[in-house]
Amino acid sequence: MVAAQAVAGALCTALIWGITQRSGTAWSALYGAAAAVLPNALLARGMTRRSSSNPGAAALGFMFWEMVKIAVAVAMLAAAPRVVADLSWPALLVAMIVCVKVSWLALLWQRRPAGETKQRV
Repeated sequence: MVAAQAVAGALCTALIWGITQRSGTAWSALYGAAAAVLPNALLARGMTRRSSSNPGAAALGFMFWEMVKIAVAVAMLAAAPRVVADLSWPALLVAMIVCVKVSWLALLWQRRPAGETKQRV
């Protein structure tokens, strides 16, 4: 999922660069993609670090890592004006939204289990 988001962010950045030919806009898009991908990668890493057989502990761990993900994303957005020269908020937000929404497409593209087939009438 994170890899699909990173690819979508790179493609979105390339598309924005191709349309605008402005480095500030392209860097803004890349930073927006990073503001979506890096927190999600952090969440994925945190959730796979250790597994608990206790459902309550697993739910608490998920909530903790989800809060960390949100905090990192908000901190990255707050730091954007200082980090990206010639910041373009529209480019940043478009790339971020594309990266967040591509997770739905990645779920749709996943293959079905081998035993599951579509029946035609």
